[in-house]
Amino acid sequence: MSATKQRLLSTSLASGKGALPDVVAGEGVWFQLSDGRRVIDASNTAAPLGHCHPEIAHALQEAATGLAINEGWRFKPREQAAEDLVRIAFGDEDWVGAVRFFISASEANDAALALAQALTGRQELATRERAYHGGAGLAREMTIQPQWHGGLAGDRPGSSATPPRLVKVHALPAPTGARVTGQPDPTAGDNWLDDARTMLGASAAVLLDYSQGGTYHTPAYQDTVAALAAETGTLWIADETVTGFGRVGGWFQFQHGSARPDMVTMGKCLAAGGSPAGAVVLSQRLVDQLDGRAWQSYSTFRGHPLMVAAITAHLRVSQRDGIYERGLARDGYMLARMREVADAHPSVARIDGRGLHWTVELHGPDWRTWHGEEADPLAGRVAARAMEAGALIATSCEQTSVFIAPPLIVSDSELEQIFDALHVGLQVADTAMA
Repeated sequence: MSATKQRLLSTSLASGKGALPDVVAGEGVWFQLSDGRRVIDASNTAAPLGHCHPEIAHALQEAATGLAINEGWRFKPREQAAEDLVRIAFGDEDWVGAVRFFISASEANDAALALAQALTGRQELATRERAYHGGAGLAREMTIQPQWHGGLAGDRPGSSATPPRLVKVHALPAPTGARVTGQPDPTAGDNWLDDARTMLGASAAVLLDYSQGGTYHTPAYQDTVAALAAETGTLWIADETVTGFGRVGGWFQFQHGSARPDMVTMGKCLAAGGSPAGAVVLSQRLVDQLDGRAWQSYSTFRGHPLMVAAITAHLRVSQRDGIYERGLARDGYMLARMREVADAHPSVARIDGRGLHWTVELHGPDWRTWHGEEADPLAGRVAARAMEAGALIATSCEQTSVFIAPPLIVSDSELEQIFDALHVGLQVADTAMA
């Protein structure tokens, strides 16, 4: 094989070749690159405890010496992980029913949506504009961002193609206001409610996430959609893949509102990066509806011993050390620093975020027109320059936005370094737009 031929067919969260790091090791919030540099991992929502956390590593080592057992057999550590999840993260609230583990959030969302279709007898589904819910099955259908539809993208004529859709999906208006740059929230009034009610009335479920596409829901938006869903007989699924386990403060974002979902899906940070993991938590109301019926969904590796060991260790560490509270504790600091970023860089069009997840959007084409066609988009060049300055940020493969989401254990001094690198990266955009 040629030394220069790449056998791994892959994608990246850093669009543009200049922003692709070659990572060889990691510890805490730091990555070590193959050229010897150390950079802060400033965009990894799967690692709330950072890299190589000793208690996660120990749990995985112990589990690796044990058996391999599939989802079809009872396994006490799997049952214990479900008990811990409900007791710790959900506070044993009465509305919570039962847990089903999955391999990823994409799979969890796909299964939850299929269950909603079976329970309601409806086929159509709903989410909100600019949503992302995964790349498999019905989860892909709920992904409104055009660059993640599992098709082809390219910078030459005819090289882009999108696979056919599987189901009709309604896109609700999104709360796209911004705390930092002051854009108004188009859902602040009532003029969108009638259309939303019609969309939900035709849908089996409405699936809401809380950060994708730089859209950060307020409790009021969530509770409004939840009330409409209850009115129309639509199941509400809260997608906490990114925002769960402390990213925006508290165990889950939905807990900041008063409504409670029919299902909660999660992945990424569930196992603190120690293992692929996903889960669906069903309300007791849905569990009661399943009485006498089996949810016909099975997989060999769901609830794998490595997965549940990492989940149990993550919950224990986060509760004991207050990790799940750190995102909210740093919200004010992040808001102030992001205001400085907006004031300093004319290339910045919009900044919004919560806790330790923030999106910086640049002036440029609308997200609806971006399908990954440009080989070296501006956001990728910003990320590449920021990496040279010491922090690895990501673009979600978008043309004009980057996001900041370091491990929750990040220190104040490390946050300062992230902002220093972000300022350096944004100078590229300022120059390009001058």
